[in-house]
Amino acid sequence: MSEFNLIQKYFTRLMRHTDLGVGDDAALVKVADGMQLVVSTDMSVADTHFFHDAVPYDIGWKSLAVNVSDMAAMGAQAKWATLAIALPEVNENWLAEYSRGFFACADVFNIDLIGGDTTRGPLNISVTIMGEVPIGKAIRRSGAQVGDDIWVSGTLGSAALGLACLQNNTLQDKIGIENDALQASIHALCRPMPRANLGLSLRSIATSCIDISDGFLADLGHILKASNCGATIDLDKIPCIDYLKNNLQNSQFQDYLLAGGDDYELCFTAPPSKRDEIKLLSKQQNILLTRIANTRSPVSRMSIGLESGSLEVMYQNKPLSILKQGFDHFA
Repeated sequence: MSEFNLIQKYFTRLMRHTDLGVGDDAALVKVADGMQLVVSTDMSVADTHFFHDAVPYDIGWKSLAVNVSDMAAMGAQAKWATLAIALPEVNENWLAEYSRGFFACADVFNIDLIGGDTTRGPLNISVTIMGEVPIGKAIRRSGAQVGDDIWVSGTLGSAALGLACLQNNTLQDKIGIENDALQASIHALCRPMPRANLGLSLRSIATSCIDISDGFLADLGHILKASNCGATIDLDKIPCIDYLKNNLQNSQFQDYLLAGGDDYELCFTAPPSKRDEIKLLSKQQNILLTRIANTRSPVSRMSIGLESGSLEVMYQNKPLSILKQGFDHFA
């Protein structure tokens, strides 16, 4: 199969809000009046971001979903994506399932695939996503104020637990996790559901926001650094599944929750005056939203030092000594 036949067969779909998409040298899109264009790119590399023998549908879903999560963190409406993919060979069964997963995600969030590139090489996937946000309404990391509440959507740590079990076949028996909890954790890893609608609703509520991809501490740390704030977090207040909650005395489980990453939940700050609005939003969207702490002045004793701002984690009224904050490709 030629490169162009491959693109036509697996990656060409009808456009919903695009003037010119796949098939020309470049795509043509029009941003609505009063809106800004929001752009983000994520790369996924085999055996770094996913197992090379993972279910291709899951790879397709996740390669787009993680980008949608970036849009959600900015309060942006995702609309367009480009896909660049390197393939070691043309495996039509793999391509059919990968594209099915990719477009399943695109359909859920109403996104057009408008272009990209294919080439031969080690399996590597790069997605650039574009969306719109009203001018001046994007939620940035730098807007948190001292005294703001810190909130987290959903639960954290499940994806990291699922990954650990997939990496070590004997871990399930060693840690005594029941099969239902294990399968839920693997699903959280392979099929993340970005909080797109929540992100849109937070435009008028949140002072800052980030999606939790590299690890809760690392990503909250980005907000604190950008906003010149600090925070003290009680480990017990971080939302997680019961299995993790019941094992928090174990440092390995603490790492899953604090630094594991791949959660694709939103961490955001908001003034205390917004608590009722956020509780209503939680009910309306059927999303768990948990208030875990408040921002404070960055001057404090700390277990984690940041260039600007500070973050301390407490457990059972004692500060935790944290060695790992999150995932870093070059650490």
